[in-house]
Amino acid sequence: MTPTPLYLPQNIDSPAYQLRYAWIGWPSDGLFPKQPSQEFFTTLESLWETDGIRILESNWSAEQIQFTCSVKPAVSPTFFTVRMKGRLQHALRVAGTPTSFSRKVAFRSIGENRREQVETYIGGQVSKERFVDDRFEEFMKGFTVSNAEVRLQDPSATERGRHWYNLHVVLVTESRMRFTDEGSLRLMAKTCDKVAIKKSYGISRRSVMPDHIHLSLRGNVEHSPEDVALSFMNNIAFAFGQKAIFRPSYYVGTFGEYDMGAVR
Repeated sequence: MTPTPLYLPQNIDSPAYQLRYAWIGWPSDGLFPKQPSQEFFTTLESLWETDGIRILESNWSAEQIQFTCSVKPAVSPTFFTVRMKGRLQHALRVAGTPTSFSRKVAFRSIGENRREQVETYIGGQVSKERFVDDRFEEFMKGFTVSNAEVRLQDPSATERGRHWYNLHVVLVTESRMRFTDEGSLRLMAKTCDKVAIKKSYGISRRSVMPDHIHLSLRGNVEHSPEDVALSFMNNIAFAFGQKAIFRPSYYVGTFGEYDMGAVR
């Protein structure tokens, strides 16, 4: 019998997140109509807000439409792309300018920092900590992994298009409890890797520290950032005998090859 997860969305206390998704759509044939009025967008944006999506930037042309949005942790890339195209297509039809969209879309995760900055930051966690004991510092370096086979700069392709879905996940232990024994640290690291295989995530950097974990990864586009964070939290709890290892919160942020400065 599968145990009930310890960490559920409803019992997570004020998660920290900075999630930015960009969507690009193309017409299936011909061109898009001219950019609609602000009133059109006001109504549309209020509907997207109910989906957990807020428009930050937009770019409308006859050849393509692009939106950059902030989203809530429960919004997966798949849900996001369906809602962006579906609501926009419906609104254009109601406005008297019906438009057929291509089935192909491009999705990008964007953050305030670029991919190389995030990966470098995670890779330098042990040095940043400045442990007093040099031997313990060398020991901890064994729990930081850089996986060159996972290239987060490359998209994952589906029937519906290309997706760059990169997340930085941070989990902190309950009451900043510190794990310094090899067995516990190896169990955390091994469980992270097992979750990635099971859920089709690609971990490019992993740093297991005594009281927190950093991960940079390519997510499964069907899974929301919330799903991703809770998967690691619950599987590690299970590996430790259903113990609440982490505080009931998390940080999750998006990043990519471009930062928000490029969009703005």
